[in-house]
Amino acid sequence: MIPERLRSNLKREFDRSLLAKLGLVLLVGVLLMAVFAPIIATHDPTRTGYVDENGNEYPPRGAEYTTQIGEDGEFVEVEVEPNEEHLLGTNNIGQDVFSRFVYGARTSLLVGLLGTGLAVLMGVPFGLIAGYYGGRVDDVMMRIADVMLAFPSLVLALALIGVFGTSGIGVPDPIVMAGLADGMPESTAIPGTVTIVVALVTWVWFARVARGEAMSVRTEEYVKAARSIGASDWTILRRHVLPNSLTPVIVLATIQVAAVVLLESSLSFLGFSGTTLSWGYEIQRGQDYLRTRWWIATIPGIGIVLSVIAVNLLGDWLRDALDPNIEGERG
Repeated sequence: MIPERLRSNLKREFDRSLLAKLGLVLLVGVLLMAVFAPIIATHDPTRTGYVDENGNEYPPRGAEYTTQIGEDGEFVEVEVEPNEEHLLGTNNIGQDVFSRFVYGARTSLLVGLLGTGLAVLMGVPFGLIAGYYGGRVDDVMMRIADVMLAFPSLVLALALIGVFGTSGIGVPDPIVMAGLADGMPESTAIPGTVTIVVALVTWVWFARVARGEAMSVRTEEYVKAARSIGASDWTILRRHVLPNSLTPVIVLATIQVAAVVLLESSLSFLGFSGTTLSWGYEIQRGQDYLRTRWWIATIPGIGIVLSVIAVNLLGDWLRDALDPNIEGERG
């Protein structure tokens, strides 16, 4: 149950912040697109061959481009016009860009949410134990964290993927299985290795935040009182230290989702995602066609930008509402 004071702070800061409202609208839009991807998508995102009679990719509606084709031993220029069935055109192997854009949101958000969730589960207990006990326990545990921080996130992620390999976990799509979207993929591939890797790369940030909060909370009078009546360390950690350390963890988790989306997109761009239905993979596929088929890479790039902006705006709102030392932004 959310305390009345906290609920009031959240509502007050949300009413004041135009950016928070914008972030919520953007994030809800991306979430709905990801959840109902089989219904929103107009074509099977894995099907190829959506090209014109000359084998050229369709441009988005309202755009056209000029290309050359061979005819009677000579090259002639032809205008390639949009196809009404393909809202955002098709890519270099004739796949519908809009459908792949919609399905790509699933991958990015799933990895962002699941990877961040795993990082919280790994890092928060680690940091709470280190901060609560202090001394040698804290020294040993935080030196382990420092070793992880010594490596850039992308480099460490690539090294871990090199060890574990890339794999995707196929999860049946309930919308397709229920017969609500015919002709769409029956399962969604979750990049299992990438999800675990991003958690292994980012857990240390949650550990450091939780440690700092635990070091502060352990000196509070209510903790001393609990210890004086014989409460075990486990009970104190669970009932007193953890609940009073969650505020900065929640804010960090919100912002970290955006960082994980960017990391997943980077790994997909480099070919280490475990699935081809990813915004980063689409950018990689379209990088060689930016001058002529700009939409292949630009449209998924816009999706990444909007998702990251939405999460960061909501993270700023939560920070302003949950931290009494920060004056909320007035929009």
